[in-house]
Formats: sequence, structure tokens, C-alpha cells
Amino acid sequence: MDLINSSNPQSYRALKIRLTLAFLLVSFVSTYAQGRREEPPPLRERIFVGGSFGLQFGSYTSIEINPVVGIWLLPRLAVAAGPGYEYMKYQNVSTSIYSARGYLQFALLRDIDKFIPLGIHSSIVFHAEDELLNLDADYWGSIARNEDRFFVNSVLIGGGISQQLGRKGSFNILVLWVITDSGYDLYNNPEIRIGFTF
Repeated sequence: MDLINSSNPQSYRALKIRLTLAFLLVSFVSTYAQGRREEPPPLRERIFVGGSFGLQFGSYTSIEINPVVGIWLLPRLAVAAGPGYEYMKYQNVSTSIYSARGYLQFALLRDIDKFIPLGIHSSIVFHAEDELLNLDADYWGSIARNEDRFFVNSVLIGGGISQQLGRKGSFNILVLWVITDSGYDLYNNPEIRIGFTF
């Protein structure tokens, strides 16, 4: 069977176009694969630590610390988790909030300067977080529970800017919205978080 039918110029032209497209596709794939064939960084370079803290004094006092440990699974995708503690005092009544949180962060745009040349080499990130809080039943007025403390789960979604600091570090400003309402007014909506990773 002839692949090229010389008596039919349209089938010859169609075969030529298919072969050219196949050649271009194979060339593109092999060139792209060669550019992406670098070895992934070792595990110790993909692990990071960081977190955030907050201080507020006055008629309302709040002292908060939230350390995290995470790993870059892919060049744009990181996951992290860690404990948290917040001391709150309002009108001579105080409480402690214990928490555990895990989050996923994806760099939507890794370098703003490549699209808008302003000399700003920040990333735009998407952030999704699940936070489990342990609250004092007396302080929060939870009469429906028999325990001294109870748990509340919150899911926050948003994004922000991540500014690279050196090889591994970054300074992050996030704007998050609470999408599960616990009814205890634990967050401002939106919640603004500032943190570091190293």
C-alpha cells in the first residue's frame, strides 16, 4: 500500500502537513523536556520553617504565635502544618486558644516582574488553610457542651504576595476569607496574616 498517492495531490499535501506537524510536536516536546530535565533539589533544601506572631496590648490584649514546618512538593506547590497558641484578655477575663493548622500554597505567578517590569520580584500565591481550634467553654459561652474545652474547625481561603528573601526565605502577606462560620466571631473577614518562612 502506498503512503503517498502521487495521483491525488490533496492526499499528498495532507500527509505532508501531518508529517510537518508531527515533527514540530516531537521537536517541541524534546526541547521542553531537555529544558526541564534538571534534578529536583535535595529534600533538605525543600523543607522550610516559619510562621507568624502577633501582639496587641490595651483594653484588649492578644499574644499569638503560629510556627509551621513545610515542604515544597513542586516548584510552585508547598504544604505546611504546625501548632498555634493565642492568649486573649478582655475586661479582666482571659482565655487561651490552642490550635493546629495545615495549609496548601500555590504560586499562581512566580515573578511579577516578568509581566510588569517594575523591579518587583514577588510571587502571587493562592492559599487554602484548615485550622482546628481548641476553645475554653466558659469564655466563649458554650452552654451546649459539658466539657471545659471544645473544638471548632475553620477553613480559610485567599491569596497574597510572597517576597523572596534569599535562597529559601520569604516574607508573606495573605488576605484570607473564612468560608466556614463557627458562630464565635473568631476571625475578621478578611483575615490579614503576615509571616515569614526560612
